[in-house]
Amino acid sequence: MRHGPRRRTLVYAGGLAALGLLSAPAARAGLEELIVAAKPSVVAVGVYNPTGNPRFGFRGSGFVVGDGNFVVTNLHVLPDVIPPGGAEGSLAVVAPRLGSADSAGGRGAKVVATDREHDLALLRIDGAPLPALQLAEAGAREGTSIALIGFPIGGVLGFSPVTHRGIVASVTTIALPAPSSQSLSNQAINRLRQGTFEVYQLDATAYPGNSGGPVLDLASGEVVAVLNMVLVKGSRETALSQPTGISYAIPVRFVSELLKNR
Repeated sequence: MRHGPRRRTLVYAGGLAALGLLSAPAARAGLEELIVAAKPSVVAVGVYNPTGNPRFGFRGSGFVVGDGNFVVTNLHVLPDVIPPGGAEGSLAVVAPRLGSADSAGGRGAKVVATDREHDLALLRIDGAPLPALQLAEAGAREGTSIALIGFPIGGVLGFSPVTHRGIVASVTTIALPAPSSQSLSNQAINRLRQGTFEVYQLDATAYPGNSGGPVLDLASGEVVAVLNMVLVKGSRETALSQPTGISYAIPVRFVSELLKNR
């Protein structure tokens, strides 16, 4: 009886290791490899003006998909009026490995498809294809380990992709029932009319510049969602007296639908 508790502890630890739940070193190595593989596919989205100072006006993050000439980002990342090009500037993306954000390393971009309800936009970029990320066929589940890559706070920290790690903390709906008619805003009414859809609540730190960046499954390296810092918070957190700072993401299935309908 004296050795019973110790024996049970050893069996329990062995069982966890066999299930892969105690493999912290392996997970860390996987994260390092994922960052190296994914960073070349993450781009800064903004407006390039050859006479501006700075020449590149950063607006958010994006990532390369498909044949290497398509970029996914949030629709709210784009300017309300797309510059026509020339001296007035043009929509552009910058892949940091190709040059600084204020250099001629930017790629011209055009909007080819949008999904306003889910705050997504698909851009086609000029030039040779860039490395593309793989989209997951299935969504993420609660507890899935994830990494998100983007440009937090834009050029303030320099245009170098930054990675944050966390988990999918909850799969929840974007629209919340309003406690009273007085709290119903036009945005909330429109969202309720369009119907609810599931989003991911993330246990990971994100900042406004991360909007439009990929959320990656740590195990597979595939994109499971698009980080969103505006649409979801505007629907879920306006009723709170103090915003929580929780990060949200739009499931990847809406990106797949956008690609099919382009």
